Amino acid sequence: MSEPDFNELLLNLDKRDMAGYTRNFVDDLRSSMSIEVGIEEDNDWSGVLCLGMGGSGAGGLFLKSLSDESGGLPFVVWTDYGVPSWWGPDWLVIATSYSGNTEETLDGVREAISNGGTVVGICSGGELEDLLADADGSVCLKVPSGQMPRSAFGHIFGTQLSACWALGILPKPSLEEISEMLERLSSSSNEADISSNSGLTSTLSRSLVGREIGIVSPKCLSAAAYRFSCQINENSAKFARSTEIPEMNHNEIVAWSNKSSEGCALLLLSCEGLHPRTSSRIEWMLNEIEASPTWVIDCEGETLLERLLYAAHVTDWVSIGLALLTDEDPSDMPAIESLKSHLAGVQ
Repeated sequence: MSEPDFNELLLNLDKRDMAGYTRNFVDDLRSSMSIEVGIEEDNDWSGVLCLGMGGSGAGGLFLKSLSDESGGLPFVVWTDYGVPSWWGPDWLVIATSYSGNTEETLDGVREAISNGGTVVGICSGGELEDLLADADGSVCLKVPSGQMPRSAFGHIFGTQLSACWALGILPKPSLEEISEMLERLSSSSNEADISSNSGLTSTLSRSLVGREIGIVSPKCLSAAAYRFSCQINENSAKFARSTEIPEMNHNEIVAWSNKSSEGCALLLLSCEGLHPRTSSRIEWMLNEIEASPTWVIDCEGETLLERLLYAAHVTDWVSIGLALLTDEDPSDMPAIESLKSHLAGVQ
């Protein structure tokens, strides 16, 4: 029996062209990383609070990973209403809502502004743009509209990075380094496209059908691992979970080594430059855990930024492939739309 043809599946199931938006990922990054954000350098902050939900909020986790590695400020990601009780106006707020109408994010922005905070907003319009237009010292950075938030990650994260670089709160690579990184990502993008019906992403997608999915990563890649699980949740309409090494070695590893893990797929993100003890932990897991299938996705790149972007893009294709193989439209999200309709009627 021949394998399903992904081009035919895309034609029949991908009603809003999730694959097309995914193919534009590197170009979206390139355009957003090269924009002039109009923000003056200001690194006199105690820290950065990132507000955002779902596909709009994922970039905050990536920024935190970069800051943990080489930044000078703590980044905290907040995925709830309001702001944490300890927050004060000495903490910069980066608020991201693709539509500009995410109620949790708007609630946090209102509280931050009313308490003298400075907000850098990233959206395609909506109420967030209006709120920031009337807030002294705050700024709104626009991204192109018309997409699903999770498909606009290149626009969103590239703009977040540009803002952090302009403010001087994350170190900026040279223009040559950015250009070379994007060229390598472009090549990887072409290889990852499932339309070829071969290669890593196509084969991996096929192996996940009917499996429970666990995603494991070193801490430095945990943002990409978490986003991968969310993309499987939303694009593929399947359960997936993510966890990180070494923490999972003190708890979840027991479940993986039990016979009850049979039928579970283990997807392990890895890269160069890990702590030697973390590498040893990964080696033990690959030797001792008998999950089927077990995949190691080697996140290529010369820097953590490049490895995170590689992981985010390649795993997007896996989530799309799995959706198609199980007759799901990767663009469809009826439960989210139903919930929003319900909340709109609640005072």
